[in-house]
Amino acid sequence: MVKRTALPLLLVALIICLLTGCSAAQQPLATNQPGASENRIVIVYLSRTNNTKAVAEMIREEVGGTLVPIELENPYRQNYQLTVQQVARDNETGYLPPLRTKIGDFGKYDVVFLGFPTWGMQLPPPMKSFLRQHDLNGKTIVPFNTNAGYGEGSSFRTVRELCSGCKVLEGFAIRGGVERDGRFLVIKAKERMKSRRK
Repeated sequence: MVKRTALPLLLVALIICLLTGCSAAQQPLATNQPGASENRIVIVYLSRTNNTKAVAEMIREEVGGTLVPIELENPYRQNYQLTVQQVARDNETGYLPPLRTKIGDFGKYDVVFLGFPTWGMQLPPPMKSFLRQHDLNGKTIVPFNTNAGYGEGSSFRTVRELCSGCKVLEGFAIRGGVERDGRFLVIKAKERMKSRRK
């Protein structure tokens, strides 16, 4: 079952143990500590209204790693309705938008956090582009999602399909903004603290 409103600290402990070869009984969770494990984690995220970015930053604060925002060669329009229409067309046709974001040496990462909003109850086309352009075979994938209250849709299933040669851990989802209603970044200050505690 997907954790719908949590950033699971148990998952963070598991990731640290996977990277350091420890057992939970031998070593406590180390947070915000630079070291070998930090360089082996990458947090790739797509964020239109900065809610997914806020969660990515919280993950970085807990486990370290490198933050990589997904950027398109031709960004979507600022107008919400036009973007919804474009994403619907992209999903219908299978179009994968070209990305500016490229990770040259993916071999140095063992754990890949993948963060994205729900668009049309699916994995956003730019995240599909990213997964098609990078070889993640053998890596541990941790998907996380922000949404307007409708849930992650089919996005986690699509991540598992596109990362079939990976160990894909249970995803977690949290409610973010509702762009169509003019509620953009909601995971800030008090909401960040509440999200971190859950």
